[in-house]
Amino acid sequence: MSHLRQHLLAGQAIPAQPLALDANRKLSEKHQRALTRYYVAAGCGGLAVAVHSTQFEIRDHGLLAPVLEMASTTITEALEKTPRPFIRIAGLCGKTEQALSEAQTALRYGYEAGLLSLGAWKGEPETEILEHVRTVAKTIPVIGFYLQPSVGGRIFTHDFWRRFAEIENILAIKIAPFNRYQTIDVVRAVAASGREDIALYTGNDDTIVTDLLTPFRFDGVTRRIVGGLLGHWGVWSRSAVELLEAAKALGDGPIPREWLTRAIEVTDMNAALFDPAHQFAGCIPGILEVLRRQGLVPSIACLNPHEVLSPGQAEELTRVCEAYPHLTDDAFVAEHLDDWLR
Repeated sequence: MSHLRQHLLAGQAIPAQPLALDANRKLSEKHQRALTRYYVAAGCGGLAVAVHSTQFEIRDHGLLAPVLEMASTTITEALEKTPRPFIRIAGLCGKTEQALSEAQTALRYGYEAGLLSLGAWKGEPETEILEHVRTVAKTIPVIGFYLQPSVGGRIFTHDFWRRFAEIENILAIKIAPFNRYQTIDVVRAVAASGREDIALYTGNDDTIVTDLLTPFRFDGVTRRIVGGLLGHWGVWSRSAVELLEAAKALGDGPIPREWLTRAIEVTDMNAALFDPAHQFAGCIPGILEVLRRQGLVPSIACLNPHEVLSPGQAEELTRVCEAYPHLTDDAFVAEHLDDWLR
């Protein structure tokens, strides 16, 4: 497992994979595989599958295993020509029995870690949830997930994350509460644990750049958020890789003022993509709409027919794409699309 830790600690751009459905809400295998090829070609360091962007409803439609298998085999094929480190991450949901079953499925298809959603644990004591995490971590290395309450998560205490960091088989934590106080709770807890082998990843789509640039210092211990595991990076992925590498290249040196502007640009793009104006109702269709315009998916259809673009969201996506072309990758996609769709 040391190679996985080293890979994650080095800082990777890891997109959350969307689900490619046709207008009849049927899985388009051709486009689903094209998405995976796109992420590998873009230089991403891993892929998270069966997570929120992939639509949790795949579990109700018999698509969990097929989607996991399709992504894994396509990754293997794509890396055959130019082998490099790449981590396969499977989303794990539900209470312990379900999460363990999904972990076994993920392992069967070559996944090396599980992004453990705690969305099913609404009111249980934190001690009970920690026992759940320990149990799952005995089956598959775990990436923790602090999900914002507005999309199904719950608030955890600093003590929870401090004890979470003591679990041996924790590889990383995706910090996505969309809240600075709660983000600090996680980083401070990991710093206090003394665990230098737990990688911290931003899932805060509203403050991606700031997370990547900030040295968090507590009691003389400095920790950094080294990479991103993001739904936002499921689109414009080539530019996301370039952004992360440029941020890493700054090291501990001075941060040029232009990065503050870049941070706002990325957040403005995310507002169009994730639709906070409507309580994130259009976040999955927003991701799909960008990919549809690029030709990577055939439609913006979701398994849940009520998930559609919010009023004005399409226009907002057009606005940000025109305003920030340096943060898109349309030319890169257009150059390789035919090959990815083969």
